[in-house]
Amino acid sequence: MSEATDMGAGLQGGFKLPMNDATEALHIGEDDLPWLESEDGSKVKVLHVDLNQGLWVVKTLWKPGYAVQTHYHTGPVFAVTHSGSWYYKEYPEFVNRAGSYLYEPAHSIHTLLVSEDNTEDTEVWFAIYGCNVNIDEGGSILGIVDAKSVLEVYQQGCQAQGLDSSNTIVMGAG
Repeated sequence: MSEATDMGAGLQGGFKLPMNDATEALHIGEDDLPWLESEDGSKVKVLHVDLNQGLWVVKTLWKPGYAVQTHYHTGPVFAVTHSGSWYYKEYPEFVNRAGSYLYEPAHSIHTLLVSEDNTEDTEVWFAIYGCNVNIDEGGSILGIVDAKSVLEVYQQGCQAQGLDSSNTIVMGAG
């Protein structure tokens, strides 16, 4: 049996990162962006949009009993639940609660439901690649939501309500 070796050991000794062109990390504090409330009572903060990658990162806040239209994902989704609980109508046995992490592969279809018996709002952080294709019960397309449309709706909604969305991290060309 041979001993395990460090595959990078040979590189580490003589390799140096170029420091003169390093980019800075971007930070958004808890109060640096406003919650934008929709007519249905849901709230969203658009934290980061990368139009080149089709990525949108949002925080959502939902009241007990809230439902998201059945949708199909063209790309993967990553979610962390901060408070409350939610699940998919199609998989009611898997309930996301504070501290839960969820990975959704591309091509998944589901209907997000917020638990009706929650005693608090449900807050979830999502990083979404690609589009959400909203569909009806028969699979017909009702609409498409992507990084560009999420950014536009958030910026326009904030502007209409006199809220400042200028701290949203926006990368790429749209």
